[in-house]
Amino acid sequence: METNREFVEALKEDYTKVLDNKDIEMIGYAIKLTKAPHSIIEEDIINLRELGFEDRDIFDINQVVAYFNYVNRIASGLGVELE
Repeated sequence: METNREFVEALKEDYTKVLDNKDIEMIGYAIKLTKAPHSIIEEDIINLRELGFEDRDIFDINQVVAYFNYVNRIASGLGVELE
């Protein structure tokens, strides 16, 4: 990628083509936590550990995803448009 803008555009188009497997799996976990949190199972956590994420890393990923989901739901529920 030549510029940050090109990288961002490539991410938007298909992040699996520009990120490594570890980041792809992290995003997959974030998507699953966002769209179907009830479907998270122990294997999801084990998979992240096997990719090199420490428990603190997994906790941090979980907290960031949960926080943004929370904020977006509050905003949507109040009819607030975010930038």
